[in-house]
Amino acid sequence: MTTPQAEPQDRTYRSHAGIVGGVLLLVIVGWLGIDALFTGHGRSPWLALAGLILAVPLIVAFTLRPAVYANPDRLRIRNPFRIVVLPWAEVATLRSGYSNEVLTNTGAKFQLWAVPVSLRARKKAARREARAMSEATGTPRGGRPGLLGSGGRMGTFGGGTGGGAVQGGPTRAESDQIMTDLRELLESQGQHESAQGEVTVRWAYEVIAPAVAGAVVLAILLATG
Repeated sequence: MTTPQAEPQDRTYRSHAGIVGGVLLLVIVGWLGIDALFTGHGRSPWLALAGLILAVPLIVAFTLRPAVYANPDRLRIRNPFRIVVLPWAEVATLRSGYSNEVLTNTGAKFQLWAVPVSLRARKKAARREARAMSEATGTPRGGRPGLLGSGGRMGTFGGGTGGGAVQGGPTRAESDQIMTDLRELLESQGQHESAQGEVTVRWAYEVIAPAVAGAVVLAILLATG
């Protein structure tokens, strides 16, 4: 008697900055909207209610909702308005530029909203890497050789152990490291039998429907005002 195999565990990737920003926006919008609901006069409470129905799903969609789930069988992307499931065999490549994207064998392209590119983080990581290299080789960041003391021992800039990369923090931006992890999964799992299948795309009607309803109600209120 064979025992059923356990479902492979997902690695989850999300934008912590997006989550924090989303929570703050929800607090601000909720406070303003609820205040207008209970203290507003005339049409103000209705406008506030329609605005909340429109704004809250959109804030959740673009900040709290995005996530990327990866396991040895497939990549699942939860974007603001869609959920895309891609078996690794159907993934052609993962591309990084001003945004992180996955391309399928058929040419379809899906953006990874949960893994935003931060040019600032890339620059900081590049500076850390340059500092680590200078400490490891004894070369100042300005490019001149480090000072050697008597007996050939390394002077002020020397360590020679390569430990600067650890002390200075990570030498790669977080989003770039995530993309490297996903590429490694693609390379190692893309040909496996368990990674075969079809690409599926599902629209997030649980987000779209209330946002559209709020927009319609708000438009009617404004048009009849």
